[in-house]
Amino acid sequence: MREPTPTEAIDLVGRYEAEQEIPERMRADVRLLGELLGQVLRESGSPGLFDDVERLRIATIQAYTDESDEAFARAAAIADGFTVERADEVARAFTAYFHLVNLCEEHQRVRVLRERDGRPDKEQAGDSVAAAFVRLAAEVGDDTALRRLQGLRFHPVFTAHPTEARRRAVSTSIRRLASLLGERDMAERNGADERRAERRMLEEIDTLWRTAPLRPEKPAPTDEVRAVMAVFDDTLYTSVPRVYRRVDDALQGPGAGSRAPVVRPFVRIGSWVGGDRDGNPFVTASVTRKAAAIASEHVLLGLERTAARIGRTLTLDAATTPPSAALDALWHRLKGADEEAAQEIAKRSPGEPHRRILLLIARKIAATGARDADLAYRDPEHLLADLRIVQESLVAAGAPRQAYGHLQQLMWQVETFGFHLAELEVRQHSAVHAKVLAELEAGGERSELTEEVLDVFRAIAYLQERFGPRAAGRYIVSFTQSASDLTTVHELARWAVGPGGTPPVLDVIPLFETFADLQAAPGILAEVVEHPAFAARLEATDRRMEVMLGYSDSSKDVGPVAANLALYEAQALIAAWARENGIELTLFHGRGGALGRGGGPANSAILAQPPHSVDGRFKLTEQGEVIFARYGDPAIAMRHIDQVAAAVLLASAPSIEDRNRAAAERYADVAATMDAASRERFFSLVKADGFAPWFAQVTPMEELGSLALGSRPARRGLSVESLDDLRAIPWVFAWSQARINLAGWFGLGSALEAVGDVDLLTEAYEQWPLFRTMIDNVAMSLAKADDRISREYLALGDRDDLAALVSEEMALTRSWVERVSGGVGLLGNRPVLQRAVKMRSPYVDALSLLQLRALRALRSGSQDDAQRRLLLLSVSGVSAGLQNTG
Repeated sequence: MREPTPTEAIDLVGRYEAEQEIPERMRADVRLLGELLGQVLRESGSPGLFDDVERLRIATIQAYTDESDEAFARAAAIADGFTVERADEVARAFTAYFHLVNLCEEHQRVRVLRERDGRPDKEQAGDSVAAAFVRLAAEVGDDTALRRLQGLRFHPVFTAHPTEARRRAVSTSIRRLASLLGERDMAERNGADERRAERRMLEEIDTLWRTAPLRPEKPAPTDEVRAVMAVFDDTLYTSVPRVYRRVDDALQGPGAGSRAPVVRPFVRIGSWVGGDRDGNPFVTASVTRKAAAIASEHVLLGLERTAARIGRTLTLDAATTPPSAALDALWHRLKGADEEAAQEIAKRSPGEPHRRILLLIARKIAATGARDADLAYRDPEHLLADLRIVQESLVAAGAPRQAYGHLQQLMWQVETFGFHLAELEVRQHSAVHAKVLAELEAGGERSELTEEVLDVFRAIAYLQERFGPRAAGRYIVSFTQSASDLTTVHELARWAVGPGGTPPVLDVIPLFETFADLQAAPGILAEVVEHPAFAARLEATDRRMEVMLGYSDSSKDVGPVAANLALYEAQALIAAWARENGIELTLFHGRGGALGRGGGPANSAILAQPPHSVDGRFKLTEQGEVIFARYGDPAIAMRHIDQVAAAVLLASAPSIEDRNRAAAERYADVAATMDAASRERFFSLVKADGFAPWFAQVTPMEELGSLALGSRPARRGLSVESLDDLRAIPWVFAWSQARINLAGWFGLGSALEAVGDVDLLTEAYEQWPLFRTMIDNVAMSLAKADDRISREYLALGDRDDLAALVSEEMALTRSWVERVSGGVGLLGNRPVLQRAVKMRSPYVDALSLLQLRALRALRSGSQDDAQRRLLLLSVSGVSAGLQNTG
């Protein structure tokens, strides 16, 4: 096939882009940023770079639309023909393009959200907490619905799992570009402000191009803490109370803001960053203390500035807004502790009692951060008590709008974040605990590991004393396989404080990960609640208990289909056990960003859960690129929180629970058939002789360890000869880089084939939420895969039998998913998502071809650092294009 002429190339690209039906404003953004990137490549790249990028771009678009072997071979030949230095630049150019396209898509989402905001006619029913409340109230009555709303809890837990492939410097540059796009939207067309914004965009894209795309070394755990803090500073601190305000506005109508809110803070932020030491030797007790201190510093600074800002606006004169007796008493108490400042504030704010109080409160918050014992607040509850006195005084004085306006938002922030910001959770492997306890009981000299484990409990006690009991105390035990794995934690805590010492308050949380562990979970829980330490903690918390479920290892253990079915069954059994024993259960979902790790839309997954497994409480891990995708932009963060919380509230509606219960019973035989067939197919692959080294040969799994994604190692120390202890993240990540995405779908085609009844399966897709979610997620996973490129990766190995098995199952799964979902092609029934995938695919193909040439060189024994760098650059680019890693 000949190379198209310039005119033919323009026509080809134009037709391709037109077919994607991109919204016009987004199309204009993509065109603008693409043109600016082209200008940067001409000015700052090496001679001829722009032309080479265009050659490969046009060739991959032609190969994507043509689908002939000849078109694909020509694109591959172009990628192979570059020098390694030029291939490096081309990979960087395509990666930069993806960052810009992703930004444009996010910006379009923000536009749509702003157009919908406050417009019920543009919202889908149940897509917001307010809409979910109305629907729930229609089923259970206003009083019950209000009680459930006020008990609602959404608890995202940020983790440092190594799945964010782009550098923080790159993320920061993209955020600056996002602000400039917003400024350009507000500017007059063809005016000075628009030209200024475009000039600054060009400067920023040039900076992005000149920024090293790869981290020079792995981040330290404290670097990961600071990266998450950027999300808090830029988004969560202000967005979370705005979500509460939006819900209250919708439910109270015109009276909102002038009377007490009906909504109560329902978001709690958790963090494993600096606390998760399972397999990460770099997370020490010292790191845990530093992580908590950094988080506290950020939230206290935010609270201080907010209190001071509100104080400066409360210029209400005592004649129009007289202080209550309680407010006067509070003034004298605060004045006695901070007399000099009180005199100065009184001098600047004569006759403004509420203003004076808020300004002194701001000083007390600052003293809390500075650890000034004479002036600091003891805990968040004391700060809330003072703020309530101010609020009640304003109400009594006839100023309810000031009482329930910005002051209420500050109170919501204190209730949500406390003085600790995020509840720091510790996680450790059960085998480590067993080893340390055995050493302690044997006596003799203690190892470095034992001292470190004991110091963790001392660190938890210190954090509880300094920041309050909510700051730390949840302790997750990885690979919980017996009740003793949990009781050991309490024993170690007593060893840590010594005879007569008081151990920290601990909520020990089992993490059931493998297929066998999920099945054993109810029996283990029934045994452990009889243990004195667990029984005492249940009594102290009104019988509240958390149980964590691992999506990643169960999927790697038995395949994605059997794992999904096993997780549903485990949740149903654990929820039933909890209800029988009067326990208020919170299931903690260890989900990843990729579909092979429980990823996908959270709200649809919540509405597919077993009856009583949610009950108004939902906790999940958020990690890597998912954190920035869901919480990086304020408008998107608000939308995500509102949608997920709505699903959590609605999941307990009788209609939803009855639907899920009836579907599980009706399709039990279908589930059993799918479970057996999918596991048999999955085992035929992963249990085949030599599978593990073959997997390492046909994917960049080994090389991923060289990519400085996070502080935690990719493996727990075993060689590639065994998959048993390979972490689930590189398992999923490697398959996605090879454009196979096997971890998200393998075995489903055989499972559906075993059922065989298209009409029954189509009916199940309509009526069985769990099944529909599974099919939709697999469709997304397969849409991001590519047959021709995956064959090139599979050809890197010397096992035609295993390669054929993967290819056959991919084709079988694709065929069945299309038939069952009733769409035209994959994602045919989800056009927006289908458009997003198709828009990116040819450009991802370009990076995959560059990755393949580097991987072939490395597999042939090359030790060329330039080839290794090219591989890692392409990994970062493919991740940006697919928008998920692990």
